[in-house]
Amino acid sequence: MPDPAEERARAPHSPRIIPTDIPHSAFDQNALRVVSRLQREGNEAYLVGGCVRDLLLGRRPKDYDVATSATPRGVKSLFFNGRIIGRRFKLVHVRYGEQVIETATFRSAPERGEAEGDDLLIVEDNNWGTAQEDAQRRDFTINALFLDPYRREILDYVGGLEDLEAGVLRTIGDPYVRMAEDPVRILRAIKFATRLGFRIDEATWDAMVEHSDDLARSAKPRVMEEILRLLRSGTALGALRMMRKCGVLRVMLPQLDLHVGAHDSADPQAHDRADSVWRLLEALDSYVHEKHVPATATCVAALFLRMIERDAALDPRTHAGDIGGRELLELASRRIDAFAVEYRLAKRDGYKAARAIALQRNFTQTPTKRFSPLLFARDQDFPEALELFRLRCSAWGQGWDVYEAWLERAAEARAAPPEALEVERQHKRRRGRRRGSRSKTPRGGAEETSLDA
Repeated sequence: MPDPAEERARAPHSPRIIPTDIPHSAFDQNALRVVSRLQREGNEAYLVGGCVRDLLLGRRPKDYDVATSATPRGVKSLFFNGRIIGRRFKLVHVRYGEQVIETATFRSAPERGEAEGDDLLIVEDNNWGTAQEDAQRRDFTINALFLDPYRREILDYVGGLEDLEAGVLRTIGDPYVRMAEDPVRILRAIKFATRLGFRIDEATWDAMVEHSDDLARSAKPRVMEEILRLLRSGTALGALRMMRKCGVLRVMLPQLDLHVGAHDSADPQAHDRADSVWRLLEALDSYVHEKHVPATATCVAALFLRMIERDAALDPRTHAGDIGGRELLELASRRIDAFAVEYRLAKRDGYKAARAIALQRNFTQTPTKRFSPLLFARDQDFPEALELFRLRCSAWGQGWDVYEAWLERAAEARAAPPEALEVERQHKRRRGRRRGSRSKTPRGGAEETSLDA
């Protein structure tokens, strides 16, 4: 039997076509509608990318992408519910209620001007091409498979099926060129390798290490999006460890990289610091595996919690016994604000992350004249703070009874009549007047009851 790779070498424009037995019920009906409409109008159209990969692995795709020979304007003209988006990479979102079928035109290699020199970073990618050219433009072989759901055929131009069966993650073409073109592919490689349990091809790994510094040049919102995807993937622990090993953590999160120390460090303190971070990420993964989607603020807080707790432990005010909630919020904001500005994280999410950390001590606080559990449970930042407290309980293996008690308190607070809340607020105002300026409301409009404790 001839080798598929040799066949492609002899006929580079001819894909390997493989029949598939994926049942019709496995396909998303809205994605089928998009493919069908495009094909009826004389266009090539296929399911492509992660949805094909996941279907072949027996997984349920999170979303469906379509690749077609039709231009974005051509696609838009066929779907009243379609909307052209993007500048660097134009495509069409075809919306069915809350679901979006992302529909992209086949791409060819981007043209480069003489002024670009040796810089391979792609800043625009809107050169239309063929299905074969589009497959060659994709990042990894396992993501470049085309599926015709009506003919029940897989089109493989790049050897993706062999890599999928072998559990290997490999770039298409020269890995050094592909990582230089788009350094965010380093994060995508880490995401796919950890989520699918695949081995990264040696040349691909070497290119990831070589180009890790280039991530500093990538669009910050894209990098932030990939960070959040990694943290919500259910494999955050493995992803962060891999980021540290290939040098990405040092570039993207230098504070955290310094906190956990080198991966081969013999320093026992660095080992203990790293272990505490890993345990928290492991708890985050367990939370995701239980079908929860952690809030953005919780994800960010999980990254910074141990560093900020260490800042607090080393702060002179701690030894003097006068560090309180406001001071802890100040320490947390100092760390998180710089990160939020650099990666274009919404100010609201950054502040919520800092406040979630500052509020942790309140979960073990007993009711006093200065602290109302009812108002704390009604605080606008309470959900993220409670979510972070759950992760801490899971990571350290203690405090679960306290967490469950707060779940009950939160339910009681939601059901509390308005007059009961008003009584608590009036008590707070009277105590606030006696304490003077301590009754002011902090930025973000949140009740400061919990930070006074």
